[in-house]
Amino acid sequence: MTIETPPPTVDAPWGVSLFATKIKGWIDKLGSAWVEGEITQWGMSGGNVYGKLKDVDDDATISFTIWSSVKAKLPADLSQGDRVIALVKPNYWVKGGTLSMQVFEMRHVGLGDLLERLERLRQKLRAEGLFERKKPLPFLPGCIGLITGKDSDAEKDVLRNAQLRWPAVEFRVVHAAVQGERAVSEVISAIEILDADPKVDVIIIARGGGDFQNLLVFSDEALVRAAAACQTPLVSAIGHEADRPLLDEVADLRASTPTDAAKRVVPDVAEEIARVQQARSGMRLRITQRISTEVDRLEALRSRPVLANPISMIDLRAEELGRYVGRSEELIERRLERAHAGVVELTGQLRALSPKRTLERGYAIAQLPDGSAVRDASSAPAGTKLHLTVAVGTLTATVDEGR
Repeated sequence: MTIETPPPTVDAPWGVSLFATKIKGWIDKLGSAWVEGEITQWGMSGGNVYGKLKDVDDDATISFTIWSSVKAKLPADLSQGDRVIALVKPNYWVKGGTLSMQVFEMRHVGLGDLLERLERLRQKLRAEGLFERKKPLPFLPGCIGLITGKDSDAEKDVLRNAQLRWPAVEFRVVHAAVQGERAVSEVISAIEILDADPKVDVIIIARGGGDFQNLLVFSDEALVRAAAACQTPLVSAIGHEADRPLLDEVADLRASTPTDAAKRVVPDVAEEIARVQQARSGMRLRITQRISTEVDRLEALRSRPVLANPISMIDLRAEELGRYVGRSEELIERRLERAHAGVVELTGQLRALSPKRTLERGYAIAQLPDGSAVRDASSAPAGTKLHLTVAVGTLTATVDEGR
């Protein structure tokens, strides 16, 4: 028969040992559970493994312990960065007052499950149009932003190959974790830092090869969206040719390796010099040919008779021009004679019809003061002043009373 412990009060509190024992009893009742996460810490001590397991979607972490007896039964290739499922049971250590999860089984997440999740995310991002937003890379970047692990082979490959191709190229390198629980947040922060720098013309995210699970960081939705929102052209150089994280899909350029990224972002100075020389040679050849063609055309024009002896054309046309001039003068004189005769004839007719000729025969034109001609004697009663126009001059008269 179990005697129930009375609840604690301010006057009768429980001891720490009793309280810790109660906690352990409650936790032990929870039993075991299968959980999924990413191993973010994996350390060995005395044959046992002490590590941490992080949720793949949320910011939550648990500590776990794998006793040496259990570890011998687990896959030998388990390591930090792996995504796993584990059978864990909460264990509260009364003496130390710590809570940990004891692992009884642990295995890699099935590749099929991971691929299915990635494919669903891929279709979601594609439907939003994130894979179609491609910005052109600058021909010759003045400054290249590089996101990579510190002292990594990927960093050395990019810097060495870029500087071999164009010695004057400048880099701004931001180191970030490329696997583990800090990778996503650090890579996102590095993208934001370089994107805000106006001197950076293009950004390269580089990581060397790794297994499928180690590269899952670069398929994280938050990281992929940060890369898609980047205003600076971005190059993904993750893993090797066969690796295709989602970062490759949203990047403006996907390079198969870090070395390939350096070669595709930075032009080869020797090749560019050769192209310039080739262009100069081509221009020189075309200009020479054009000048030669124009010289030949000019010589052909100068060899024509009209240009060789310009006076000859005038001499050939001088006689013909003289005939035309003489004929023109003759025609003009005839035309003037006919016109003069017509004018004389019209003048005679005009004079014959002119009132002046009538006046010269002794007639006069009588006009009333208003200037109208007198046509009827009744229009000029006695006393009316008249203006008489004769052949030479005018007279003024007054009508008398006699009719």
